[in-house]
Amino acid sequence: MHRNDDIDPSVPPSGAGCASCLAGDGPGWWFHLRRCARCGQVGCCDSSPSQHATRHHERTGHPIVQSFEPGEDWFWSYPLKAIVPGEPLAPPTHHPLDQPVPGPRGKVPHDWKARLRPPPGPRLRT
Repeated sequence: MHRNDDIDPSVPPSGAGCASCLAGDGPGWWFHLRRCARCGQVGCCDSSPSQHATRHHERTGHPIVQSFEPGEDWFWSYPLKAIVPGEPLAPPTHHPLDQPVPGPRGKVPHDWKARLRPPPGPRLRT
């Protein structure tokens, strides 16, 4: 198997939630989580208010994230703007099952749906 230097399967995730949100950067809550495949930094998705996973990519140049949601194992390449193949990462592979989505518990505003950011990309008219 070809090893992708942008993926380090030995590095564990930085924690159970968005490291930057939990450190006080932004409103402190997220919608979904992404895990940097190179360094393990867990950040919030682009629909989240702070978009920390993308900001981590922009700051470090680390190009690939994996979903950190239960039941999801896809990898995303920021430069390619596409799903890419990956290899199993060090456990845990998702946030705790008892952690709510959005999360973390006690930090999510009652009007959280109105605060989500629209996903990037073209919009289809319905």
